[in-house]
Amino acid sequence: MKKRILFINPLHTEVFDDEFRTQFERFKIDETVVDVVSFEPEEGPIHVEYNCYEAMVIPELIRTVKKAEEDGYDAAIIGCFYDPALRACREVTEKMVVTAPAEAALHIATTLGENVSIIVGRKKWIPEMKENVHKYGFAHRLASFKPLGLGVHDFQKDHKETKRRIREAALEAIEQDGADVIVLGCTAEFGFFETLQDELGVPVIDASLSPFKYAEFLVEIKQKLAWTHSKKAGYQSPPEDEVRAFKLFDPALNKK
Repeated sequence: MKKRILFINPLHTEVFDDEFRTQFERFKIDETVVDVVSFEPEEGPIHVEYNCYEAMVIPELIRTVKKAEEDGYDAAIIGCFYDPALRACREVTEKMVVTAPAEAALHIATTLGENVSIIVGRKKWIPEMKENVHKYGFAHRLASFKPLGLGVHDFQKDHKETKRRIREAALEAIEQDGADVIVLGCTAEFGFFETLQDELGVPVIDASLSPFKYAEFLVEIKQKLAWTHSKKAGYQSPPEDEVRAFKLFDPALNKK
């Protein structure tokens, strides 16, 4: 059965979109159709390394997820390791699967090993990401965070240097912190996991591929077993009369 998945890169730049498409096409199952979108260039932040930037892209992100379900997608992926507005996006959808990198990567990583280290770009990112680790219930499986001193747009500038830094941080995590699984804690850290895990001898979880494969799995169990997000508690959708009254998705108020 066909699976339509939308990967949303919640940045106002298309710089990574083609690379994401290439990666997903390489690893998808035959039944999956995957699209990648980002937000309009020059109309907002091109990274969300700061919480205030993250807050600025959330309204557009929620609208994009809402429209994805209206357009017939089976799943939407929020393409940032902060997992911005994940709960809100599940609220505004009725049946569509919604997932995000940290949630997916941590579920996969803690199935494959005992202790997880997360390799991130900057120290600034760690507090919010650590909050998510605790929120998702994996604090007892967290070996460490390892910052590389790189921003979102630095990872792909010098692949040799980026790989060197990741490898050095990962070896320290394995040898000193007891990690037996490494998670790359930014979707822009793509293209490194295969050679690194061959060298390190442990699973290295890519932050864009993990939610993509997790989305395929969630769509599969929804299609075959009717298991999907429960609407009885935390993911309950807002009342339709309030949505209309507040004009939350009024096209006159929202350009896109």
